Amino acid sequence: MIDAGHPLLSVVIPVYNERGTIEEILRRVGAVEVDKEIIVVDDGSTDGTREVLGALRMANGRVLFQERNGGKGAALRRGFQEARGVIVLIQDADLEYDPRDYPRLLAPILSGAADVVYGSRFLQARSLSTRQYLGNKALTVLSNLFTRLGISDVYVGYKVFKRSVLEQIDLKEDRFGFEIEVTARVARGGWRLQEVPIAYRPRGYRQGKKITWRDALRGVGCIIRYGLASAPQRSLRRDLPG
Repeated sequence: MIDAGHPLLSVVIPVYNERGTIEEILRRVGAVEVDKEIIVVDDGSTDGTREVLGALRMANGRVLFQERNGGKGAALRRGFQEARGVIVLIQDADLEYDPRDYPRLLAPILSGAADVVYGSRFLQARSLSTRQYLGNKALTVLSNLFTRLGISDVYVGYKVFKRSVLEQIDLKEDRFGFEIEVTARVARGGWRLQEVPIAYRPRGYRQGKKITWRDALRGVGCIIRYGLASAPQRSLRRDLPG
């Protein structure tokens, strides 16, 4: 797992119009004691986020600016291309996910038990609204029908990969279809995937939540498109609390 000249972890943070949270999430990520680099990809923000990022100085981080808003998937592809860490972790720019969960998320890869780790908001007490919960579970169940992974939370923001896995995946989706696509491609590649429980503090659309019902419809299309091409070779292993 040690790679001379490369950090252990690359934290890739896609950002779009998060002026109110970006400095705090960077503070929280920076406070995690792990050898890491932080790669922030501003996806064409228009609310002043770009100006905030332009004024920041991060000793272990870089900020990349997309000229126009392309979507979460497009921003992540840019970040993945720049990542030098042995492990790559996705961190949303809002405050819904807690970086103090990093040790739990990294443990299965560091122990050699997994190649990919997903957090799950449903292995502990559920914190989503009923509408969000039912929508997520419906898409997760449909995704599982194709991939046979048996995961509990396909749209979770915390997804962690060995960089060597990402280097073998040719991602196409620009928006939230990324979540479905990458899951199907992991299944097709037969990489070992584990889920671990994470903390989650949801925000509403008034607070800036981006995913909408249109993304849910796109998700169904992505499940069919990428799911039909998936040929999973391994089943899910799940880390349960306690």
